[in-house]
Amino acid sequence: MTGSAQEMPPQQIVSRAGWRGDDGMPASEFVYRLSDAELDELERECARLVAADPDLGTLDRDDYPLPMCAAGIAEWAEQLDHGLGFVLVRGLRVAEYSNELSSAIFFLLGLWLGNPMRQNGAGDVLTHIIATTSKPAYSAPNVLSSRTTSELSFHSDSADVVGLMCLHSAKEGGASVLASGTTVYNEVVRRRPDLAPRLFDTYHWDWRIQDPNSPTNTYQSPVCCYVDGVLSMYGGSKIVFTAQEYPEVPRLTADQATVLQLVDDIAAEQGVALEMDFQPGDIQWLLNYSAMHSRTEYRDFPEPERRRHLIRLWLTRDAGRPMVSPFGKPVAARGGAAMQSQHLAALTQVPAFEG
Repeated sequence: MTGSAQEMPPQQIVSRAGWRGDDGMPASEFVYRLSDAELDELERECARLVAADPDLGTLDRDDYPLPMCAAGIAEWAEQLDHGLGFVLVRGLRVAEYSNELSSAIFFLLGLWLGNPMRQNGAGDVLTHIIATTSKPAYSAPNVLSSRTTSELSFHSDSADVVGLMCLHSAKEGGASVLASGTTVYNEVVRRRPDLAPRLFDTYHWDWRIQDPNSPTNTYQSPVCCYVDGVLSMYGGSKIVFTAQEYPEVPRLTADQATVLQLVDDIAAEQGVALEMDFQPGDIQWLLNYSAMHSRTEYRDFPEPERRRHLIRLWLTRDAGRPMVSPFGKPVAARGGAAMQSQHLAALTQVPAFEG
């Protein structure tokens, strides 16, 4: 829910979403283990889905009911909307599945949790997170964060919910790292209360660096909004700074540049973020307005078939979250939420390594 009036929050925000990585939070707080009954249901229904090979853009979730999984999916939704802002679902037997079956399970769970959306101009609804280069992200045209082994800075994705499914983990590194937006904001207020209001300013975000075919160079959003007692954060200071290269973009003030860097510095501090290693079969669901995410640098196995391999799914999800408008990357800048014609076989082709 967007379009509500912007407010200024209290000095410190207290909520379940305001966790720290060094809080000693037990894994049971955020890990959901699939039962045998849930696994059997998912494997049975998604084997039907693979055999039918429907157009995913017109797929009706009611054609593939998941009654055994319904309670779990509702629990994930509650955790995203009103809890920690993320959940790790564990237990899928991906070593026994084809890529098509793994993708079908992931897509169907996403369809029951929200509305899958396309992630690029080609209309892909499932994308591979697999390294095709060791160059740093955005260091050259078309060097995307999803195609490099380098460390990623903290950021938010271009959807309400981002899902990541692990098919193969890295030889070394490649941990997923999450930082609570509420915790980062509270730390900014504690250290530099004079700068905290600048997080509610509207900034230009570099769209061209994310998509060379973007119709404009930038889109606009604040970093934070606070509406009806709910704080939302949209992170990714790196592309705010790169947007400064466009002559039409207003120059950042010294205070704005300082607070953007402070957000990045706090998120990267020891103890603030939560680090988790993906195991094959894991699915991470993350509400982009609640937590920022990054990834540690990693080393791959030399064999192409053993490379770190995740699948990403973006969801729109109307959870009634109050936010100002615009906030985050707007649907128009995402290329539209509507999916084009898509089939699993085309979406499971793995990109080749480029060097």
